[in-house]
Amino acid sequence: MTRGAEEDEHQLADISRPTPYPRTRRKVRVASMLVYAALLLLWSETLGIPNDTIGVFLWLWLGTVAWNIEAEPRYHLNFLKDWWIPVAGLVIYFFTRGLTDELGLPVHVYMPIRFDEWIGFGETPTERLQHALCGDPCLRTSEPRWYDVLFTTVYATHFVTGLTIAAVLWVRNRAEWIKWMRRYVIINFGALVVYIAYPMAPPWMASEEGWLHADVVRITGRGWHDIGLGRMDVVLQGVGNPVAAMPSLHAGITFLIAIYGIQRLRTPWRWLLALYPLLMCTTLVYYAEHYVIDVLAGAVLAVIVLVGCQVWENSRDRARAPSPDVPL
Repeated sequence: MTRGAEEDEHQLADISRPTPYPRTRRKVRVASMLVYAALLLLWSETLGIPNDTIGVFLWLWLGTVAWNIEAEPRYHLNFLKDWWIPVAGLVIYFFTRGLTDELGLPVHVYMPIRFDEWIGFGETPTERLQHALCGDPCLRTSEPRWYDVLFTTVYATHFVTGLTIAAVLWVRNRAEWIKWMRRYVIINFGALVVYIAYPMAPPWMASEEGWLHADVVRITGRGWHDIGLGRMDVVLQGVGNPVAAMPSLHAGITFLIAIYGIQRLRTPWRWLLALYPLLMCTTLVYYAEHYVIDVLAGAVLAVIVLVGCQVWENSRDRARAPSPDVPL
């Protein structure tokens, strides 16, 4: 084995073994997690749910601190040490994504419309869903239904679910945390490459510019205002680059989560994870955030990332495996 491979193994071993920490007493853990939950709810009600990488990262760190509140400081500082590289990468993604619509590249419009009209038999699925679930015409002021609250909640999970899974894995299984973070960061940058190469108008923008035959409206956040989460509603609609639509990263990450979980969990209930991308894709099309072709592209990207990472990891493991002794 080469010296470089040995160093890689040592680094992986270091990060795969959690720093020893004293067992947190149950009552202390419950109390600290209640305080943490109260602070998070207060923050979300006042300033909106954490949706930027740094904000989510800090709240997750505080969550691990609260969970193992009796651990030594070195354990909690290791969270910052382990996470800073992937978080820095995600911050770069976040700001670069926001700048892609400033490059002056032509925005694509007609291809996704034609595809969705083809699968919708002359009418886009967004139009059909808004007429069926919102009203005809569908207006931002239309009375929300119970399922609108569900759809908006599903939409909001995009900002926290992937990194929350990472935080749980960091506490429970560092080797698995490395694998998950690898896939999560790569899918973000994979989407970024396409955003730069193929800026595309989402349905709500195409409708506003008169490119769609029928009017569709962006109703993201619908229903939350009526249950006292109006501030969170505003935050949801203020996120992102309007022409970073192909592929849908919202859809792609839900497929990544569902497939990854189904592959690794052993409980029969794991198949319920398939409902997550189904609900997210329905939400995105209904809210006029994405075309069907966008969410399909997100699913394809997720599969490419999962397969590519697995192939690379298998190849690396074979290269690291000690060679069998050759008899003289």
